[in-house]
Amino acid sequence: MEQQRWALVSGADRGLGLALAKGLLERGYGVFAGLLLEKGDAHKELEKAYSGRLRFVTLDIASDVSVEQAYERVQEETGVLDILVNNAAILGNISATVEDELDFAEMEQVFKVNTLGSLRMSNRFVPLLMDSQDKLIVNISSEAGSIGDCWRNSWYAYCMSKAALNMQSMLIHNQLSPKGGRVMVIHPGHVKTFMQGKLDRAGKLTPEESAGSILDLVDKRLAPDYAGETMALVDYSGQVLPW
Repeated sequence: MEQQRWALVSGADRGLGLALAKGLLERGYGVFAGLLLEKGDAHKELEKAYSGRLRFVTLDIASDVSVEQAYERVQEETGVLDILVNNAAILGNISATVEDELDFAEMEQVFKVNTLGSLRMSNRFVPLLMDSQDKLIVNISSEAGSIGDCWRNSWYAYCMSKAALNMQSMLIHNQLSPKGGRVMVIHPGHVKTFMQGKLDRAGKLTPEESAGSILDLVDKRLAPDYAGETMALVDYSGQVLPW
């Protein structure tokens, strides 16, 4: 009998994170869904459908204490983690340019979550990941972090934090790939999410559509005959984007 594989998704309160958690459950994974807030109706419905394979864990990736507590929970319950999906992120101010007043305290918080938060998670969970079958870290990045494709004149905190996440991902890849570890860096597309404090109705993809495409890429990456890019910034469709 094949051993149960486990994944952890940060930022599973709603939107893309919740859709990724659901998609992984549908693929047969056990899932630790990291929540910053309390469970909602959508979580309770998932719990009823996948009670044997779904665990909710309180998780603030900007907090050493919270990440440590999440690690201890996973280590105690499963002792292994096949996939870590670093999805949790915040947006920050997207309108101020260099000629405006900039809120540096807010920028520091964005970096604390988007860049250091994902590194905090990968750093703590890597022992469990490297003992697993899949050994995969999925960092949800953004085209906003692409220097080669940069067209904005604002979004300082978000763009810079995602560019730093991309570099972080390459550094982790360089360390883990000789040992069988795998890292993916994925732009999820323009998704209808609540990152701006309200539903972004201009988004071209629903969270479910984006998550489904991302997990298709994960399936391909984990296939024994995978022959694609070993490390690249790609969008949800698999198109390689400039770093």
